[in-house]
Amino acid sequence: MIELAEMIAQLRTELSAAMSAARDEELRFELGAVELEAEFVVERSGTAEGRVRFWVVEAGAVGHTGNSTTHRVTLTLEPRLRDSEARPQVSGDAAERER
Repeated sequence: MIELAEMIAQLRTELSAAMSAARDEELRFELGAVELEAEFVVERSGTAEGRVRFWVVEAGAVGHTGNSTTHRVTLTLEPRLRDSEARPQVSGDAAERER
């Protein structure tokens, strides 16, 4: 399992790589809303700080254990370039299972 923040960071890395690939391309695509659906486990730690963590689970690993419960969430992310309202331009080779 990975934390939700790590999954979003990995998505940002992949989108940044696609933007880099688009720099010299004749045909580019404007990146619109990114919908991300994940199943995750909410877990409350028993420490004094009582932190709540969101762990993304792999397909087929749905269930619950101890003090955790599995939920499904859909996030809609609106990518923007730093200090700009412009939408990023992306390109590059299609990845396996990419739509």
